[in-house]
Amino acid sequence: MLSIKAPLKLVDFQKVLFENQKLEISNEIRQKAENSFHFLQEFAKDKVIYGVNTGFGPMAQYRIKDEDRLQLQYNLIRSHASGTGKPIAPLYVKASMLARLHTLSLGYSGVHTSVLETMQQLINHDITPLIFEHGGVGASGDLVQLAHLALVLIGEGEVFYKGERKSTISVFEKLHIKPIQIKLREGLALINGTSVMTGIGIVNIIHARRLLEWSVCCSSILNELVAAYSDHFSAELNASKVHGSQHSIAEMMRNHLKDSKRIKNREDHLYRDSSNTEAIFSEKVQEYYSLRCIPQILGPVLNTINSAEKILMDEVNSANDNPIVSIEKQMVYHGGNFHGDFISLEMDKLKLVITRLSMLAERQLNYLLNSKLNEIFPPFVNLGTLGLNFGLQGAQFTAVSTTAENQTLSNSMYVHSIPNNNDNQDIVSMGTNAATMTKTVIDNAYQVLAIEMMAIIQGIKYIDDLEGFSERSKAVFKQFQDKIALEKQHDFPLYATIKDVTKSLKENDVYK
Repeated sequence: MLSIKAPLKLVDFQKVLFENQKLEISNEIRQKAENSFHFLQEFAKDKVIYGVNTGFGPMAQYRIKDEDRLQLQYNLIRSHASGTGKPIAPLYVKASMLARLHTLSLGYSGVHTSVLETMQQLINHDITPLIFEHGGVGASGDLVQLAHLALVLIGEGEVFYKGERKSTISVFEKLHIKPIQIKLREGLALINGTSVMTGIGIVNIIHARRLLEWSVCCSSILNELVAAYSDHFSAELNASKVHGSQHSIAEMMRNHLKDSKRIKNREDHLYRDSSNTEAIFSEKVQEYYSLRCIPQILGPVLNTINSAEKILMDEVNSANDNPIVSIEKQMVYHGGNFHGDFISLEMDKLKLVITRLSMLAERQLNYLLNSKLNEIFPPFVNLGTLGLNFGLQGAQFTAVSTTAENQTLSNSMYVHSIPNNNDNQDIVSMGTNAATMTKTVIDNAYQVLAIEMMAIIQGIKYIDDLEGFSERSKAVFKQFQDKIALEKQHDFPLYATIKDVTKSLKENDVYK
């Protein structure tokens, strides 16, 4: 069991999301929530507290009668459950629920303990609310998306359970789950916050880091395929630049290629006397940038992933609703902790570098498929009959098209604020849009890398010298060789193969 406590770490999300580890709420957390709730209940009796005895947003100037306070919370939840578009995938919703549960457990929100308990049960039973991609503008947080979560918590709306979309009430009745108790400000506390953009962002980080490692892997094997020189990923060359992430990528390549018999040492080939007599060098002096500049291109990607992870985990461990209850100061503070600028900016940066990674993969793929460039492999790494068969010609169109989409999607959401809510929300973050677009960019990049991997496997088969490759490259070849069989005289549709390889890349680590 994983106990909810601060600080929550990325590894905790991985355990819950990918290992289905169950959650428990400690007595300490439960007591903190109760203390916060009771303090706010007493504090609000003779004071004006936003969202407790006032309307919301531009209607905050209206006092709410005591007998209408609870109905106010239900009205807020139901009216804002207005999302459209595609449902957010359950994995990302589950991450968002964990993020929301944790921020509410910090004791700054004044919610009834039933909120924590019901959310815990949903996560442990793998029940994920139906939440749509479109709706939130990321300023009072993910208002619309979180309203769909709150709708489920009050026993309404729809959920995904065991792969099926069902009414919430039917699942609650089956599993004997009780809806939350609206006592004070539970509706506002649930929907004010950045937990959906953050939850999606955390899954994006996990998938982006794995994607980066596969990119390093593909780049390393590509260098083996063409018998490249070792100096461009050497410690000595990369030490002349002080970027730590560049050093890390170069080190990953060295570890991958340390026992390769195909990588050349420049001293043995070009730094020799016979080279001085050649008018035109028989051996290539330097490789194309897509082979030679891997540490410099992927270094910024690693840097950005690391930065985004820190920012997102800081957000997870923060109170991000409004108002904020401070038992220590015996005060309630009104402000804007729900604003999603931190997340929006990091997601924009992340989709920008992942787009760059997909561009690198597409160029490496083009190098492999263009026989006039590589001067090693047949066109499109076609191992059938030239003219009769097509190799990966059709798949290249898909890689180029997908990369082009990434280039368009990488445009910033952070700078696309549109005032709304009667201009109460006059500058917004668009953080959830940024996070969902980043998810699409990452998914696209996996597809491009899958097609590159297919070309690499075909290239190794063409070389027909597996023993010369590094142990890591051999393991990758053995992992994928049976998935990719383009040596037949009769071509076949590639879409299922691309999907299969994409799934393998996304679900498996290469360097762990």
